[in-house]
Amino acid sequence: MKDLFEPVCPLDFRYGRDKMKRILSHPARVRNILKVEAALLEELAEEGLVPPEAAQEVREKATLEHVSLKRVEEIEGEIRHDLMAVVKALTEVCRGDAGRYIHLGVTSYDIIDTAIALQLKDALDVIEEDLKGLIVELARKAKEHRETPMIGRTHGQHAVPITLGLKLSVWTAEFLRHLKRLEEAKARVLVGKMSGATGTGAALKALGVEDTVEFERRLLEKLGLGREEGSTQIVQRDRFNELISLMANISTTVEKVATEIRTLQRTEIGELYEVFDVKSQVGSSTMAHKRNPITLENITGLARMVRANLTPTFESSIQWNERDLANSSAERFTIPHTLILTDDILVKLKGAIGSLGVDRERMLKNLYLTKGAVMAEALMIELVKKGYGRQEAHEVVRRIAMRAQERDQHMLDAALKDGVVGKLFGREELAEILDPLHYIGDSARRCDEVIGLVEKSLGVRI
Repeated sequence: MKDLFEPVCPLDFRYGRDKMKRILSHPARVRNILKVEAALLEELAEEGLVPPEAAQEVREKATLEHVSLKRVEEIEGEIRHDLMAVVKALTEVCRGDAGRYIHLGVTSYDIIDTAIALQLKDALDVIEEDLKGLIVELARKAKEHRETPMIGRTHGQHAVPITLGLKLSVWTAEFLRHLKRLEEAKARVLVGKMSGATGTGAALKALGVEDTVEFERRLLEKLGLGREEGSTQIVQRDRFNELISLMANISTTVEKVATEIRTLQRTEIGELYEVFDVKSQVGSSTMAHKRNPITLENITGLARMVRANLTPTFESSIQWNERDLANSSAERFTIPHTLILTDDILVKLKGAIGSLGVDRERMLKNLYLTKGAVMAEALMIELVKKGYGRQEAHEVVRRIAMRAQERDQHMLDAALKDGVVGKLFGREELAEILDPLHYIGDSARRCDEVIGLVEKSLGVRI
């Protein structure tokens, strides 16, 4: 008979780090539910509505050392209600009459959504740590290559020269913005609620809580969370939409970087490459010469899975009236899977950047591959400086470039034979103008600017 508990989801055995999995695991969810239930009773005790000794007993027993996950599962199998299964299991282990006060004055999602927020708090701390580590790695690599020349590409074709440092600094700045977005989003995402079945706080009010808003605020502040100002039975899901959208945005940048490196590792380009263990690593089962960028390809696929969670997340925010249960099953996938995979690809990309292979000679060779054609813009600028209008100069250079490409001729030779350019510039001067190494602009300075932003934002020295 097939073992029903054999792993099915690749997160169980292939992808994701244990650190993040522990935070978002089922035991962690139950642990946080217990924590919130205990916090509720402590707050009720402060209001004089629950005996302090009962609150203390619940606090001591609201741990997985006392509440068995197996017992929770057994109870849920009987009553078909996950939260009440935890409440009943906790009640069973409490001495005296302490259990009679558990879950008093609240509804399931007061506890569940607040417990989810506690999980998210820990998970986003890890994502923040990941982003900072990746940003520093990118900034260090950018500084190392701030003056390393390479060809820039647009539409898949050679454009004008840049430096590798500039390319890396573009990615660095983008991740720095993601870090800022994460910091801003925390205040909106890390919120709980304790306002009852339809968000009125009626049960707590009837119980004797004079100001249910302040009661809720105090309780959540002690848990390190914000408060849902306008709740129904649940925390409003625009907050989760923002969270998953941010992870999707981050995953897009991760994939963008991975794809760019993979593109530049193509055999015919060969400028950047993912490290390959030539002693033991196998690239292909049949093509023994292959050195495939498998980590970057892995990152690419997982980034797409992160973004795949956008649709069910947004659809889960649409609820009937003050709530239904259609969000619950989907969120058990979307939230942990999104965060586990985002953490995974950020850490993998950091490793790939730290060990990134750079072929400077190939970069130089590719700079000269078009026989000077990539310097057409530079020549146009020099014609303008000689008095030609910009449009006129552009047309002159365009004709020269097209002619040179048709005849497989160097741009220098084609320009010298041109009736306009040949009269204005000598060979030596024109060779200087058409040298790609003299046309990288302020690449290094722009790279330094981003590095400076990193140092200022993170308080580090690159």
